[in-house]
Amino acid sequence: MTEVLLPVSLAIIMIGMGLSLKMDDFKLILKKPKSVLLGLFAQLVVLPFLALGILSVLMPNKPEYAVGIMLIAACPGGATSNLLSYLGKCDTALSIALTAFSSLITVFTIPFIVNFALNKYMSQDTMVTLPILKTIGQILLITVIPVAIGMFIHAKRADISAKLEKPVRIASTVFIIIVIVGVILKEKAIIGDAFKNIGLATLLLNVGSLVIGFLIGKISGLSNRMSSTISIEAGIQNGTLAILIASTKTLLNNEEMAIPGAVYSLIMFATGFIAVAIFSKMNSKEGTTNN
Repeated sequence: MTEVLLPVSLAIIMIGMGLSLKMDDFKLILKKPKSVLLGLFAQLVVLPFLALGILSVLMPNKPEYAVGIMLIAACPGGATSNLLSYLGKCDTALSIALTAFSSLITVFTIPFIVNFALNKYMSQDTMVTLPILKTIGQILLITVIPVAIGMFIHAKRADISAKLEKPVRIASTVFIIIVIVGVILKEKAIIGDAFKNIGLATLLLNVGSLVIGFLIGKISGLSNRMSSTISIEAGIQNGTLAILIASTKTLLNNEEMAIPGAVYSLIMFATGFIAVAIFSKMNSKEGTTNN
């Protein structure tokens, strides 16, 4: 599953994201630099520090879980965040731009954040190192390149892109569920203990990032729609990518480090749809047309 199904499913998910992207989405940073920069700040800076703060208070009994929590905090928002932003009547153009930019940037930041966590939480006799260049290469291969393929299809054959977008989105959701269920079944002997041990920490990380993301936008004077978009982009992480990095033999090769990604994914689906219900009512007052 981790060597074949997981990389393939993640690539399909990222192709699906690319099918909804066009170059104009990247130009959004020129039109709305404040909203994009604040969103990236929430994702790339606030989230890892929030995870560090939570771990300083709620340190798991297994250091592998701590590394896994830092890994999920280091990963970008995935295609799921775009869907939830749409359902929540948020600024979907901003959501897509943030997902695209964060996916590009975290290709380089993930190895450094994870190696920091490995050095901080793992003892020397169990120490592993995430190879930076190899990790960058593999993340490029399974995230950035598939997104580029999706964008190419969208640019060259918009009609095909429109037909593919819905089935690929459905397939993406199915693959995410299969991956999470697969990890849970494979580690069923310890998953119950894991929920007891890191359930609160992952819940606080998820809810905290949703709340802080929204507050960052509002304090900075952004609209409710933009603020709610930043909230979802900060709180809805790419759990599939976190699980892949943790479990792939050529990377961390540690199934226990993948468990926080699975636990977080389960929690974020529940809190994400609660957030969608709240944001949908709130944002309908501002209108549903993208800014």
